[in-house]
Amino acid sequence: MRPRFPIESLLSARLLLAPKIVGNKVFFLSDFSGVLSLYSMDKRGSIPLPLLPGGQALVNPHLMDGHNFYVLPKLGKILVMMDKLGNENYQPMLIPVEGGIPEKALGDKYQDEKLACVECDVERNIAYFDRDDRKNPETECLRVDLTNGGVTSLGRSLYGNRCIGVNSDHSKVILADGYTAGDVVLFYWQNGMKERKLLYGTPIAERGGKMVPPSGIEWCNFVEDDKGLLFVSSIFHDAGGLTYLGFDNPSKPAQVQIRGFKHSGVGELIGSKKIKDNLFVLIYNIDGASWVYMGAFTAGNPPSFKITKTLCGQGQLSDGVIQGVDWQVNKSAPTTAEFILSFTKANMPSQLYLYPQDGKGSVTRLSEEKVLGIPQDYLSAGEDASYTTWDGLRVSARLYLPSPKLGYTGPRPLVEYVHGGPQGQERPDFTWFSMPLIQYLTLNGFAVFVPNVRGSTGYGMKYMKLVDRDWGGNDVKDHLEGLKHIEKDPRIDSKRRAVVGRSYGGFMTLTLASRFPNMWKAAVDMFGPYDLPKWASRTPPSWMPYIRLAVGDPEKDREMLLAHSPKTYLADLTSPLMIIQGKNDPRVPEPESAEIAADLRKRGVQVDYLVFEDEGHDVLRFKNRVTCYSKITEFFLKHLGS
Repeated sequence: MRPRFPIESLLSARLLLAPKIVGNKVFFLSDFSGVLSLYSMDKRGSIPLPLLPGGQALVNPHLMDGHNFYVLPKLGKILVMMDKLGNENYQPMLIPVEGGIPEKALGDKYQDEKLACVECDVERNIAYFDRDDRKNPETECLRVDLTNGGVTSLGRSLYGNRCIGVNSDHSKVILADGYTAGDVVLFYWQNGMKERKLLYGTPIAERGGKMVPPSGIEWCNFVEDDKGLLFVSSIFHDAGGLTYLGFDNPSKPAQVQIRGFKHSGVGELIGSKKIKDNLFVLIYNIDGASWVYMGAFTAGNPPSFKITKTLCGQGQLSDGVIQGVDWQVNKSAPTTAEFILSFTKANMPSQLYLYPQDGKGSVTRLSEEKVLGIPQDYLSAGEDASYTTWDGLRVSARLYLPSPKLGYTGPRPLVEYVHGGPQGQERPDFTWFSMPLIQYLTLNGFAVFVPNVRGSTGYGMKYMKLVDRDWGGNDVKDHLEGLKHIEKDPRIDSKRRAVVGRSYGGFMTLTLASRFPNMWKAAVDMFGPYDLPKWASRTPPSWMPYIRLAVGDPEKDREMLLAHSPKTYLADLTSPLMIIQGKNDPRVPEPESAEIAADLRKRGVQVDYLVFEDEGHDVLRFKNRVTCYSKITEFFLKHLGS
């Protein structure tokens, strides 16, 4: 008999995410209790201590704007960002550092609004928030003194005005407007100024319709006694590189040469953050896997960066993805740091790892999360399935096949999984919603094809920008070419084929199933837009400036959006469809999915409609995940066989 496994076996591996190290304690997010919550443990290992009352769920950090929490040792408090059942109206709450009942940090002043904590100085207890009042399209940057609750407004903008850098005494703040993904313009604000001033880039109002290359600027680190900034950008490298910007000549950024990295392959430099003085952490995404380095910045002509230590990417920390890295610095010279990080692979749950303070010892694994009742060699590690698409571009993809240990014979029915975003990427990450589903499908005999088509992150700025104002256009062609590529594999039965996706992936699922109905035996849409003009009108007002630029104006571009909307083609859909939706979803509101179900049922199409009353733009709670994964797999078994 072929072995059968319940989905609970895969979900028995708890999440260990977003770790922070303070003194002898490690703080992290986990779903020990069935919902994502906050815990602490001794850094030498101990039973985790819950810090929030049972049942109070935090937001998935994969989807979180800003950070979930910060530990404030001088206040003896923890700042925790909490919403209501996934509605993403985050509110800053304070609890004792040893745990307790959350109390509102700012009272009811911003009730029913969204405050996203983008940065916090845990030495000075000063935090920076994006404020979205959910009524107006502008976003406001707030600086909050958590010691006394004092709030300073750093201005508003239609395009974010997000805090993207701050100096050590908080006298200077770098603010950024972002028009579409990667298209960032820098401003600065300092004490005594009534409004921000332009620092680098061309604001959209001054472009006169001309195309401006996206800068791709990430977090800005103050260097050289606040004489300049060090940041990751695409100004000199499409795949990201280090850039120095001096305040004495901000129109002339300088390329920073990086020496000593160990990786090879296709990918991006995605982040930099100061440890102390001239020491920094750099984070790369190479072929979907994480590489993390420590190194030193040297100013000069030209400026340079020398990597001194590889923290992730080799040995036991290779071929996977980090889910947070943090450090604490010793108080004496020379400067050394103790690092904590979370790391996961496609077939390995997330684990916590500790690097010692002196930097000389090897990394220590603090956790032993595992899948219960399923041998690791029954799980699929996946294989490269990259291909050349219709216009000559390389599309990175992976194919997950059932383990030979399971005893399946003959060509396998195929499920295509489409990631969200569209500026996202499917990576070897067991903590992300898709990977337990992928593994469960392979355990039940399915092959799973996962392409990162144009618009995906991880392959350079130009590649990511190809989907702007073209949802349902050339990205569709990439999927079709990928399926042609997979058809040639004798291990795959392309006559039994299904598609599933979340968010933008749900939009693409509906697009593929309706425009190419003869290709599919079944489809599962998870909270995907289906009527683009109507969807745009239902999203929060602060989303509208971005949507108009990146997707299309629901009035001016209505004809184009309708031509790309799944709704236009749903009359042709013939395969059975399952729709999954969170009742409190602010990104793709529940009426969007309810209308699809009602529309198709009138046409006689079989539709299974599953709504989770206590979820938003995700499925987070253990009981809901069990239901969700089980229903999807049962649906595909029913319509594709095994």
